[in-house]
Amino acid sequence: MMPVQTRIFLCTAPVDMRFGFDRLAQAAREQLGQDPLDGSLYLFANRGATRLKVIWFERHGCCVLYKRAHRAVFELPRAANGEPGLRLDAKALATALAGVPRPPREKRTTNAK
Repeated sequence: MMPVQTRIFLCTAPVDMRFGFDRLAQAAREQLGQDPLDGSLYLFANRGATRLKVIWFERHGCCVLYKRAHRAVFELPRAANGEPGLRLDAKALATALAGVPRPPREKRTTNAK
């Protein structure tokens, strides 16, 4: 169970979703300047915001949550001034994890003559 006071960080740079806990923890250290073993949640997204990974370390080990959107995208807050990360509250995390429907693709028409 996660304590209510758990801090939540979003890495604003897109991340390769093939990364496991160790590479994501390294990104938390290098890009966010945070210690991934401190019990905070660290949220990462791919370039298209269709996949998310959340990592956290609790007293019994490392945890990774992976979510792939189906016909949706994750609406993530943007950092001001190009900062590498943001601190989120629980409501912003819930909104991000919920996703929003992706607009339907327009059918391409060909101009056959």
